[in-house]
Amino acid sequence: MISPIRHIRELSQLNNIEILDLFQTLNNAKKALDKVLNPDGYNIGLNISSSAGAGETRHLHIHIVPRWKGDVNFMTSLYDTKVISQSLDELYKQLREAQTYGTK
Repeated sequence: MISPIRHIRELSQLNNIEILDLFQTLNNAKKALDKVLNPDGYNIGLNISSSAGAGETRHLHIHIVPRWKGDVNFMTSLYDTKVISQSLDELYKQLREAQTYGTK
């Protein structure tokens, strides 16, 4: 999940610098996920307002979900089950090591 630093609800509230920063961060996150997970594709999107499915409506955010051919994308709609092939702690460590921005 990627979000601007400033707490806002709507895209129209972003200034040009925030828009650029948000999409540069999205691009960097995608590069790190490509390097670590090598997915076949991505679902990238925003849910704005609860009627659009936003669980958190007070802070705009972008979801980035790596996808693979034949993955089990229906699992979260059935029985609220999620399939994760590795621990989130381990994935976090790998993504930190692979980051494509900052001082590395």
